[in-house]
Amino acid sequence: MIRIAAFIDGFNLYHSVREVCPKLKWLNYFSLAEAFIAPSKEQLVDVFYFTAVIPWDAAKASRHKFFIRAQELYGVKVIYGKFKEVSRECRLCHKQYKTYEEKETDVNIAVKMLLEAGRNTFDKILLFSGDSDMIAGVKALKDLAPHKHIKVITPMNRSPIDLRNHCHSSAKIKLRHLQNNQLPDTLTLPDGTNIFKPMEWS
Repeated sequence: MIRIAAFIDGFNLYHSVREVCPKLKWLNYFSLAEAFIAPSKEQLVDVFYFTAVIPWDAAKASRHKFFIRAQELYGVKVIYGKFKEVSRECRLCHKQYKTYEEKETDVNIAVKMLLEAGRNTFDKILLFSGDSDMIAGVKALKDLAPHKHIKVITPMNRSPIDLRNHCHSSAKIKLRHLQNNQLPDTLTLPDGTNIFKPMEWS
């Protein structure tokens, strides 16, 4: 069997789903990845989810943490980046203001792909992203392990032509993939704690 590892650019996928259909954000990332493999000859061995918890909105952070725990229940491995406070200038009034930028995701994905390739834990990867910043990691992986197949899975409303051109193959997420791979509205953790789909996502 061909061993498949999925690498999910969390915010890139999340914002795509939010733009297309916000009510479908309660996604099961493991089963979503399974939708892009051939079960007769491929086996999904790992799903890595790269994300960061926002520090400025407690309610959104709480929903995100529930979502992360739901993913972990299905065997998804979560790798955290962080948000960094930065100064920006308003284009209209030219005043400075503070905002946050998500950092480390593209670097974390690149490093993890290279580490797992070095450990020989997969034969093929599914890279869920529409971000051209992933190209550097893809090129590094091709140099290190040219025998590993790289397939990019493009979120809806994303057109990463340059990224697709650097990968061996590609596919696109469609609305049916989102509809068919939703988490149950209620999940029970091993300790008996229940996780509920956020009302704001219903």
